[in-house]
Amino acid sequence: MNSRAPQVDIEQLRALLLIAPFHRWLGLDIAALTSDELILEMPWRDEIVSNPMIGSAHGGILSALIDLTGLYTINALGGSARATADLQVDFHRPATSGPLRAIGRVVKLGKQLSVAETRIEDADGKLLASGRGAYVA
Repeated sequence: MNSRAPQVDIEQLRALLLIAPFHRWLGLDIAALTSDELILEMPWRDEIVSNPMIGSAHGGILSALIDLTGLYTINALGGSARATADLQVDFHRPATSGPLRAIGRVVKLGKQLSVAETRIEDADGKLLASGRGAYVA
């Protein structure tokens, strides 16, 4: 994938990200925006734990984080993403502490459909989940 300059600055993107109450509830913040990737961070919340025996986060939260990161990565790096057309998620290990770091990269920018991939890592950089989303312009 060719590098491209971000199309919005971090403060513009943060304002867009924080419009949605769900995004605010998750506590999402933009850690970095480069010509190649968008990095979102999410603090750990007890409310996301679905397995109290091991203290792991619900897969739906990780899936939502992959979806949101992909969508905002496309919008930040020159594409247009308004809705998710397809989402594929792989879970690699339980997320048992935070913060969670989501690293999004554009795979393809298209006129009608764009694709992004996202990795979710723990504070130590261990891969927890990964996925790919297709987004309607």
